[in-house]
Amino acid sequence: MMPGGASTPLAQLLASFGREVIETDPAMLDSVAVDHHLRHRGKPLALALPRDTAEVSRLLALCNTLRIGVVPQGGNTGYCAAATPDASGTQLVLSLRRMNAIRRVDRDDGAMIVEAGCILAEVQKAASEVGRFFPLSLGAEGSCQIGGNLSTNAGGLNVLRYGMTRDLVLGLEVVLADGRVWSNLSPLRKDNTGYDLRHLFLGAEGTLGVITAASLKLFPAQRGSATALVAVPTPAAAVQLLARLRERLGDLVNSFELIPQVAMQLLAKHLPSARQPLAATAPWYVLCEATSADASDPLADKLGAEIEAAIEAGLVDDAVLAQNERERLELWQLRENVPEAQRREGASLKHDVSLPIGRLAEFIDIASRWLGEHVPEAVLVCYGHVGDGNLHFNLSAQPGDTSLASRGAEIRRVIHDLVAERGGSFSAEHGIGQTKVDELARYAPAVELEIMHGIKHLLDPNGIMNPGKVLRAGRTP
Repeated sequence: MMPGGASTPLAQLLASFGREVIETDPAMLDSVAVDHHLRHRGKPLALALPRDTAEVSRLLALCNTLRIGVVPQGGNTGYCAAATPDASGTQLVLSLRRMNAIRRVDRDDGAMIVEAGCILAEVQKAASEVGRFFPLSLGAEGSCQIGGNLSTNAGGLNVLRYGMTRDLVLGLEVVLADGRVWSNLSPLRKDNTGYDLRHLFLGAEGTLGVITAASLKLFPAQRGSATALVAVPTPAAAVQLLARLRERLGDLVNSFELIPQVAMQLLAKHLPSARQPLAATAPWYVLCEATSADASDPLADKLGAEIEAAIEAGLVDDAVLAQNERERLELWQLRENVPEAQRREGASLKHDVSLPIGRLAEFIDIASRWLGEHVPEAVLVCYGHVGDGNLHFNLSAQPGDTSLASRGAEIRRVIHDLVAERGGSFSAEHGIGQTKVDELARYAPAVELEIMHGIKHLLDPNGIMNPGKVLRAGRTP
């Protein structure tokens, strides 16, 4: 007899697809049952490993008939547990890791079609091999899958110049909850033929359907770069420096990252290989980079001249400009290792917020003062993509202090309220998943929630797609 009896949902899945597609090995299920931060653990019914879009279509059609919840999971690198099943043992985890073909790369059209299971770094490599550049770049690019990037509308290091993931998508192939396939992988830049449906699924975190392939934008290869680590006295000075660089260098400015002195201290403590190149310490640093498709463009001279002018204007205290690729990578190692250094320090409370760039400094000042008065036991580690207004406003617990976690809800409410009062967002690039469902319900306007629930009901009337994520369950339009 099949596991659980001949007529159970699992038995019917196995009967329809066999063990080549439906995996029930406990070790395999355990590997997909927990989120990236090991804070949410579920109990999957099984793991589905389809080999093509037709198989995904058949799977979803059967799950819709049997009312089996489906949890799409990419590289499982998300921060909000969007790819984690619940503990009921009734939800099917759906992985597209076998669907990892790069179907086409068109250098002249500046586009490529890739399947959702492709690792982001492999997508970048395929573009590079034909002399083109795919700009989505994040810390997990060696393991995250493009389907997960699309479903969470990932941000990363190059948003300032190239936009979020949704800005890099020309078309999609999506399997709907009932198994129907909507395919529009055209690389057209202009197509004014009704509603632009791709944007419904980008950032929907698998709650409306399963993205199986995408047509992505490519850009000219970046053949020249200039990178500097700059010491600034305040976040306000950093924001003014950003405005100055963008005014003088325009879209050549690729990245602009804010790093506090406390993060440098954590790096020195936990990751001493991340060398700090400036002799004197400063309260804040900016890692900025300019890139160009023209290898002869004197970017280092341009960036250096603007930084010198900023020093004379009092916006910058000190700076170092990378002289070669090795030094450039060393500078980037500082920024990219901040999350790991904070993790090694111990427990933390994380906030992924965004604000209008002109109000970033104000928010940091007010929120920091509130924390100093009301949560003196915490160490603030505030860093992020200032070029696009995104801050990772994190608190680390002092060694041996276990009280911070118990105050998480109180602190989160104050931080998110301060963000909302300044026209910002409580989720800049990490999405909603299951950890921020209540936050969305609190901060989104009623009409916005009504529209979201209406779309969800239209595309997934039986509620099988990633149940419990993004929207509160049980509400109908």
